[in-house]
Formats: sequence, C-alpha cells, structure tokens
Amino acid sequence: MKIRVGVFFGGKSVEHEVSVISGLQAYNAFDRDKYEPIPIYITKENELYTGEAIAEIANYRNIPALLQKSIRVFVICEKGQVQLVRYPVKKMGNSVVALLDVAFPVVHGANVEDGSLQGFIRHYNIPFVGCDVGASAVTMDKYVMKTVLKDHDIPVLDCVTLNGKEYERDEEAAYDKVESRIGYPVIVKPVNLGSSVGIKVAKDREGLREALEYAFTFGPRVLIEHAIVNLREINCAVLGDYESAEVSECEEPISSDEILSYEDKYVAGGKNGSEGMRTARRELPADLAPQKREEIRQMAVKTFQVLNCNGVSRIDFMIDRDTDQVYVNEINPIPGSLAFYLWEALGKPYAQLLDDMVGLALKREREEKNMLTSFDSNILQSANLSGAKGMKK
Repeated sequence: MKIRVGVFFGGKSVEHEVSVISGLQAYNAFDRDKYEPIPIYITKENELYTGEAIAEIANYRNIPALLQKSIRVFVICEKGQVQLVRYPVKKMGNSVVALLDVAFPVVHGANVEDGSLQGFIRHYNIPFVGCDVGASAVTMDKYVMKTVLKDHDIPVLDCVTLNGKEYERDEEAAYDKVESRIGYPVIVKPVNLGSSVGIKVAKDREGLREALEYAFTFGPRVLIEHAIVNLREINCAVLGDYESAEVSECEEPISSDEILSYEDKYVAGGKNGSEGMRTARRELPADLAPQKREEIRQMAVKTFQVLNCNGVSRIDFMIDRDTDQVYVNEINPIPGSLAFYLWEALGKPYAQLLDDMVGLALKREREEKNMLTSFDSNILQSANLSGAKGMKK
C-alpha cells in the first residue's frame, strides 16, 4: 500500500510564492510507485485547499480562479485516521477527500516555518517531515539561534537586537547602541525571516535609519550584525537527525550586490522565479581547498545537531577573506527547493532525498510512541471545583 503524503505549502508569509514553487517541486518529484502525494495549498488567509488544479504551477497566476475549481478542506482525526474533510461538509454523502499517513511541510518564513504549522500538524497526531516545533522556532529566530550556537563554541558574528517600540521611543539611543556595540558597516535584517527578505547594509547613521525602518516593515524585531567587507558565502545542506547526519556538496552563491538578495535567489537565474532556488546563480561545487571544505561540512553537521534539526536543513556560512575565519550565518530549517540540487551534485536523486526525509519522520514517530506522555492520577476524582480555595486544597 502506498504511503499517503500531504504536501503542505503556501501560508501567511512574505515567502508564500517561494513556498508554492518549492512545494510543487517536491510534489512532482515523489516516487509514485511508493507514495501517493496529496497537494495541500495554504492560502494567505490560512485556508487549506486541495484538488488536481492545486498541483499545477500555472494555475497560481490567478489564485481566485484556482480556488474556485479546488476543494477547501480541514483536518480531523477520526478513529485513528487523519482525514482531509471537505468544507463545508456535505449534507448527504461522504465528505472525506483524502487520508494522510504523513505530513510534509514545504513552507518558508514566519507563521509557517517557525513552528506554527508544525504545532498545528502535531496537534492532529500526524507524523511530519522536518524539524519539530521547538527546533523550528529556534532556527527561525536568528538571535536565539546565535546564542545557542555560541554556547556550543560554533563561530557566529556578534549582534544586537532592537524592537520596534524601543526604536520609536528613542531613535538616537538605538543608533548609539548599534554604533557602540557593532560599528559600521552593519547588516540589518528581520529576526525571523528568510529568503533575504528585509535585509539592507548600512555604512553610516543615515543608512542605518533607512535599513531599520525597512526591516521593521517585515517584523517587530530586527537583528544588527557586523557586515564583513571582504565576504565569501558558502552553503551546504545536512540530512539526518540527532543520531546521524550526512552532508551535501558545498555551493558558492553569486550575488549581484553586497548581499545575496531575494532576486539573486529566485529571479535572476530562471523564469521569473518559477523554478525556485534551482536556477539561482552559483558555483557548484564551490571552489574550496579540501581542508576548508571539510571544515565547513563538519561545522554544518554540528550546527544541525546542536539545534536538534531533522530532515533537511541548509546552513549558510560566511568566510572573511581577510582572516579566513568561517562563521555560521543562518540555518534554513526548510530550505528553498529543499536544497535538492546540492544533493544531486553528490549523486542523490530528488526522489531519494524525499524518501529519506519521510523515513526520518516515521523513525521519529516510532521513537515518540515509546515515550510517556501521561500517567494515571486520581486528582480529578478528589478535586474541589467550587472555587479558588478549593483548588488550592
């Protein structure tokens, strides 16, 4: 019997469109002899839709028309089964559209990749691919991620954070804080976004003002760190879990400016971004000395496992050419295109990568079934619910 995999993509995120591309790439790459993938589109209003039309990328040129010919659904657990049920429910007949064995989130950005969708899926007791709720939240918060890595002696750049209210109360104090702690040039970025959204370089106070105001349009907290002037960026992906992990080939993305932009990642290399990260400009494999390549790949595994990741994550590194020091820049718990092109460079086909990821999800499910999640207690039999004093007793 084939494994029924619900591929979730879209969502209330500024990276919505990128997620649609990544999700449909994954949907189309599944081995149909082993899997029955089911496309589940999450609108920007967090509504769920499925159906044949949802699986066609061309239909997303007109989303209202797409939704008209698709089926809106909700998730429910019934007698041990996870069901996609038509909404509104039919008055007569069966409203169950599909059954799910595994959920496969292919989502990017705040409100979905940060543990929100993972928590929703976990609530319904569905085995799911990728990082768990806690790891998703930690990896998507760039400041928290840095503090965890720093505590494990993994090199990251020092940073400061600002929130919007703090900035509004006293702009000059915010500028002073950045200048005294970091100094120019700096990179300003939202704390919990990816895909290079909301990022600017600032070389003076006026540039800092512009960068902060821009970043605050995407979120209430921003992170400011030193901008390496003579920078080289290297990325690689890790597949595995806390127990074992393997590393992909390394790439060197090619940027058109001081920083790798959203356009560099998703527009410059292909047909208006319709192929996602696959067509971004890059050197693959990156031109690295064997020792430096191995240093980066070992650091990638350590980063992945320290953050308790699962499935596939892409770790982005920075090399300061002046010192040859390597720093972890960020980790992408659900990378664009699932970084499948980095695995193909080592001979692992996309279908095999997806199969490995589902296997890791099912392994975690088996392990969690052996965990104690409740214990017998007679506290409710003896509880006094008449008021606060009774509860204290």
